[in-house]
Amino acid sequence: MLRRQFIQSVLATAAVSAGEAADTPWGNPVLDIHLHPRRENAAEVDHLEGAGVRKAVLLPGAGSNDRANSVMAQYPDRFVRFTNADVRAPASSDLVRAGLKGGAIGVGELKYPVQVDGPEMRRVYDLAAEFRVPVLIHFEEGGFNSGFKRLPNLLKNHPQTIFIGHAQTWWANISADAANEAGYPTGPVKSGGLTDQLLSDYPNVYGDLSANSGRNALARDPEFSAAFLVRHRNKLMFGSDCPCRDGRGAGQPSNSPALRNKCIARETLTLLQRLTSPELFRTITWQNGVQLLRLSD
Repeated sequence: MLRRQFIQSVLATAAVSAGEAADTPWGNPVLDIHLHPRRENAAEVDHLEGAGVRKAVLLPGAGSNDRANSVMAQYPDRFVRFTNADVRAPASSDLVRAGLKGGAIGVGELKYPVQVDGPEMRRVYDLAAEFRVPVLIHFEEGGFNSGFKRLPNLLKNHPQTIFIGHAQTWWANISADAANEAGYPTGPVKSGGLTDQLLSDYPNVYGDLSANSGRNALARDPEFSAAFLVRHRNKLMFGSDCPCRDGRGAGQPSNSPALRNKCIARETLTLLQRLTSPELFRTITWQNGVQLLRLSD
């Protein structure tokens, strides 16, 4: 009897795995932790379907929280959402608190022209710690959340806040020779970059591999990237931050030559498959996000 139950359990597990592989081109379900609401009806679903993504985290701008709420209500099995407010506004803390009480599971993407350790952002960090949700930050030195080099001190002062790093300055600093700029550096990575250190040294810091900044960081030095992905296997999550309309590149802006008429989600997922084992690919593209955001697997 026990033997029969064991065999049935193995067959059931295999069937589930086969089903997962059948409904995705990537061999496992994929969670996109960085998708912005669209203006067109069902355009968010179009992107998921075209890119072969199972589920996505909607990151509204300060003016698109209502859109994110509407999409999530219409497709509750495909989307969850964060909340956002302009941190410079006097009522921002109240708006973020209301969003979190209303069902948001994180804050961001925060992309405002402030210092990353200024009072506006610290108020958000305290709220996120109170609600035990992550804050996703766009680091673009000289533009948004400046002061990247001061992050170690900031993190020491906010040990209960979960930080997710993203964008040009965050990913340029996987290399120790990165200047304090926001760009898309090329060529070999020099070990010891600040982003690499932060992911190693602080248990409350995670990395969002979205946008051309994340794709570029992986593509510039494949040998380094393969080891980097293994080293931070439990701290990295796939995201797209892709503006294309259909998950296949339609409408992708021509000001990104490497991605013209291409879907960032598909390009990054293809690169991740090339650089990782199937097990590690699943960890980064599904499991880490599911666990951090406490979603049902």
